[in-house]
Amino acid sequence: MRGFLASSIASSVGVACATALVLPLTLPATAATARPAPAGARSAPAAGRPDLPGSTQSLPLAPLTRNRAIGFGAVAEQGLTRQDVRHFSMVGVIWDNPDTKLHGHVQVRTRATGNGTWSGWQSLETHNDDAADPDTAERTSGRVRGSTAPLWVGDSDGVEVRVRAEGGSGTEAAAPSTRAVAAASALPSGLRLELVDPGDEAPAEDAPPVALHGMPAEAPRAGALAAESAESLAASTANADLAPLGATEIPALSRAATERELQTLRGSELTKAQRAKPYIGPRPRIITRRGWGANEKLREKGFVYTKKVKAAFVHHTASGNGYKCSQAASVIRGIYRYHVKSMGWRDIGYNFLVDKCGNIYEGRAGGVAKAVFGAHTLGFNTNSMGIAVLGTFGSSKPPAAALKAISRITAWKLGLYGANPRGKTYLKSGGGNLYRKGKNVRLNVISGHRDGFATDCPGTQLYRKLGTARSTAARYQGR
Repeated sequence: MRGFLASSIASSVGVACATALVLPLTLPATAATARPAPAGARSAPAAGRPDLPGSTQSLPLAPLTRNRAIGFGAVAEQGLTRQDVRHFSMVGVIWDNPDTKLHGHVQVRTRATGNGTWSGWQSLETHNDDAADPDTAERTSGRVRGSTAPLWVGDSDGVEVRVRAEGGSGTEAAAPSTRAVAAASALPSGLRLELVDPGDEAPAEDAPPVALHGMPAEAPRAGALAAESAESLAASTANADLAPLGATEIPALSRAATERELQTLRGSELTKAQRAKPYIGPRPRIITRRGWGANEKLREKGFVYTKKVKAAFVHHTASGNGYKCSQAASVIRGIYRYHVKSMGWRDIGYNFLVDKCGNIYEGRAGGVAKAVFGAHTLGFNTNSMGIAVLGTFGSSKPPAAALKAISRITAWKLGLYGANPRGKTYLKSGGGNLYRKGKNVRLNVISGHRDGFATDCPGTQLYRKLGTARSTAARYQGR
């Protein structure tokens, strides 16, 4: 694994080159801008560009009730009563220790901006099992926190939240329990409500906005690129072999063009068999970080890589299905901000994201064709990639367009590294709740998150469709 700041920036656009350097895996966090916070809120501090939109309100939770059966002062429920807040669209709950599990129920209701209507109670997924591997710099930075999955609620300006320990009374989704007394004091310390405004981060003014179902977007003019930050230029340069500097999307290629590109990208690393018969799916259209409006100042500088991509883990974001495809970029910006500012990761955890309409998005920075080291499957981030479908698929069936997108991105990316989507591979566990650290585990090349970690992710309905995704991806590769 290694990290570096991308350095080759085309002189034709008149941008000074950044010098390539090797970075340690532990890097200083970059602060983000936030608007003035209401009393009790902790927002990200400004740094460098005070005009950047987007913010995080972090509100400490307080006891709501007390359970007399377990002694004076024992907290049975924490939360916040209804209150006015600044605009936000995504909500989550965090706590101090990432190794502490929240054994209980978290529910929120929110007030829609404009009409003032309050939603019903909505549950947050408390077992947020996407994570960096143990003992890695990202996991041991001291900034990582425990968290629920984030929930997309749309533009809102009011919130109420309740967190009840497992067995606590009154939670609508909880069954009666004889363990109420023992469990009611089990809430983690430092509970905070995170209200995320993803903002309107967008490509520079001179760059055309990405069209979700249109023709490939043009690259921005040199004047726009000259004003970009070093972080933005580095993220774009990481894809310089695939698209012009500053592009909002990487266009789809034909099979023949993809096979020619494979020779350029992988060159001498290809095996004799790959040169003779390159089993690779046509490169799909991918919306870049610039295309979905990533604020590159949020993440840590530099990129971290693993050696190869032997497997793909499929996830769902558990953020709900109530978004429109036109809002997908905002959802991703919200998840990105939540992963970095609230959970303490170096960047968004997933390598790729897919929306319900089948659009594919670049996730963690470092180059879509490269083996970027992610934080998606605790214990199995090395030599793998994570693909997250925006939505929740425990009982809801995943859209056909999303399944097709999973097949297309895996057929291409796994094909770059000679992996068969219908095959098996071995990955060494970095430590988790299913396999001890150091154990070689035989996994499907396309696996669900639950195959490497005891979790419900990617949801029962999506997990059931992975066999179809494997077959389709193999067909795209010409197998």
